[in-house]
Amino acid sequence: MRLGKVTENVLKRSVLKPLTEQKYNISAAVGTDCAFYNDNDSFVLSATMPVTFDTELCGALSVIGAANNILAMGGKPVMAVISILLPPDAEEKIIKDIMRSAMEAASMYHMPVNGGHTEVTSAVKRCVVTASVTGMVQQDFFARTTQAVSGDDIVMVGTAGAIGAAALSCAKGHELISRYPAHMIEDAKKFYRYAIMESEAAVAIKSGVRAMHDISYGGVFAALWELAEGAGTGLEADLKKIPIRQETIEISEFFEVNPYQLITGGMLIAVSDGEMLVENFAKSGIEASVIGRLQAGNDRVLINDDEKRFLELPQADEIHKVLD
Repeated sequence: MRLGKVTENVLKRSVLKPLTEQKYNISAAVGTDCAFYNDNDSFVLSATMPVTFDTELCGALSVIGAANNILAMGGKPVMAVISILLPPDAEEKIIKDIMRSAMEAASMYHMPVNGGHTEVTSAVKRCVVTASVTGMVQQDFFARTTQAVSGDDIVMVGTAGAIGAAALSCAKGHELISRYPAHMIEDAKKFYRYAIMESEAAVAIKSGVRAMHDISYGGVFAALWELAEGAGTGLEADLKKIPIRQETIEISEFFEVNPYQLITGGMLIAVSDGEMLVENFAKSGIEASVIGRLQAGNDRVLINDDEKRFLELPQADEIHKVLD
């Protein structure tokens, strides 16, 4: 099979199908990155994020991915646990680096890292770090992609490929330095901090949005597809309106990857009035853009000036082309 997340067909056939055959109420679905169950007047949420490519940021990136999935459901991340699998040739410094970056990221969400598991095993060739984050949400706001409807605007916060640019700068900075100034590479290493979506989710909830979806593996293109798949709609999105930093474009060109299919760390939001939401974000000093709209039917279309093309099923994240 291909590297990265399994294809949607494999997911439906071999993962979701046996889950739905259980006697319990199951929350797993395409476009739903957070599991949940009802506990009286609130929902308990759980999300997990593996990072399987080598970078000193893998601890932080795993925590950010899992915590943002909690936020996308309207919840509050309250606790993280970290699993670290190391190859036999790994040194102790790697563990310290992973834990340092994981705890730094967790502190940005005002939550503790409460435990986990650390193991050296010949089953892996490089570090595999997985964060599992638990969260809570009251029933007065519980966001799922299934709540989005045709006609909703799609608003994006964050910038395309930000986490990917940070990971590539950390892991391959020695190659980038041959073309770009050192200060640009050092700045790009910190892009993962822009992926913290706590303030953005809070503004969105107060604005009465219908659904939120974290942009992670597969980048903006995968997240757009998953949002529409969860809503059961088509969509139309304008490539030129998707926020992206120039540094990410430069780094992506260097490694010949598509930044819109690169792990991102932002959020897509479905809302009836996108411009109103953008204004509300602006009042809090947050940049956001209306990048498209959900629409009736099954067509999922990308517009680039006068060119139109159909959005493909989510592809493997471009970062695997470089770091694998």
